[in-house]
Amino acid sequence: MKKTVIGLLLASLALGVTACSGSSSGKDKTTLRIAMVSPGEGVIKVWEQIKKKYEDAHPDITVELNYQEDAIYQSVGLPNLLAGTNAPDIYFEWAGERLRTRIESGYAADLTEALKQDGLKNAFDPGDFKGMTFDGKTYMIPTASDVSNIIWYNKKIFADLGIQPPQTWEQFMEISGKIKAANITPIVSGNKDLWPGGNWIAHMVSRVVGEQAYGDALQLKKPFNSPDLVTALTYVQQMWDNGYINDSVNAIADDEGDVLFFNGQAAMHPIGSWLVSGALESAPELELGYFNLPAMPNGKGDQTSVMGVLNGFVINKNSKHFQEAVDFMTLYSSKESSELLAQAGAMPIAKGGIDPAKTDALSLSLIDMMKNSKMLVSPPDIGYNVEVANAFNMAISQVLGGIKTPGAALAELDNTIAPLKK
Repeated sequence: MKKTVIGLLLASLALGVTACSGSSSGKDKTTLRIAMVSPGEGVIKVWEQIKKKYEDAHPDITVELNYQEDAIYQSVGLPNLLAGTNAPDIYFEWAGERLRTRIESGYAADLTEALKQDGLKNAFDPGDFKGMTFDGKTYMIPTASDVSNIIWYNKKIFADLGIQPPQTWEQFMEISGKIKAANITPIVSGNKDLWPGGNWIAHMVSRVVGEQAYGDALQLKKPFNSPDLVTALTYVQQMWDNGYINDSVNAIADDEGDVLFFNGQAAMHPIGSWLVSGALESAPELELGYFNLPAMPNGKGDQTSVMGVLNGFVINKNSKHFQEAVDFMTLYSSKESSELLAQAGAMPIAKGGIDPAKTDALSLSLIDMMKNSKMLVSPPDIGYNVEVANAFNMAISQVLGGIKTPGAALAELDNTIAPLKK
């Protein structure tokens, strides 16, 4: 997924981290190493402030911050750091399957008791820990959340046509037909980079085949070319065959899709919660609404599921500075730090970080949507192996753009990822 709530978009810094040590009055300092994706210049400045405050309170500790570009960190950066000589004591990770992998590899400390310490025990709500607790143990301190896909709609177009947000797939198809009859594109998507359509359709797939089957396919436990997955992509083919998706779907980028929607050239736009900030800046007059993916016919998954990501920081199980790391994350999760992060453009999960009076109603609604969801589905490229996710997203794009049938696209997908199973 290209965008997250904290805007992980800056260029990569060095992959390796050189050991830092110093001395104060002849005493060797402890180095507390923290690794993360680059959160942007404004948030980096806040990290530096938190680092200084921590070091001032702990004069025998030096905090070393290592930022990396999103794609590098996600693929090779973090694994290399964790396996290296100077592994991080604290590191950024996404909740769900990626966190489970760190636990199974022995790189995630059990934080269940630590989260009961002063400063952390009242900093979060229970719903903030989705995908962070396994077998009754919690392994992550949450920092941010993002709804990765919902269907945005133009309220004026809906009102003019006398239609309401659909609750079922049949209703979705019905209103799409009415919108097309009014010479308006029902659904616009900019899927040039594959992840926008990948997120949207992957959520639909999980609803049809069930979350377990969805995860099994992406973890290479079962083939993609199965009857249920073919059925799921048949619904995608139905949208293309009916002319409900823009012809340029795979030729334009996500931001170009945004512009078409902002300009009123389409009634609906499936993409993540970050659209709010773009709409406020580029189309302040747009009457924006959203609805979650409609329930799919005979779906085996949770028909109220939300596709989204929760992320946070993990303390390395191999760290020799566990309590020092807990103390740092306590400072990071404090109301004061959260307020600074919010001012810098982040949306911290910790209590006190978001001022409802200064946050638009749509963003607040989406935050509640994440907190209250019973089933959180991970996007392909965040929750699972990136190579598998890219191949899955490519197959989706082929059906979304009318290039291949569902069966042909899934058969090609299985052939593409076959070497990864060896």
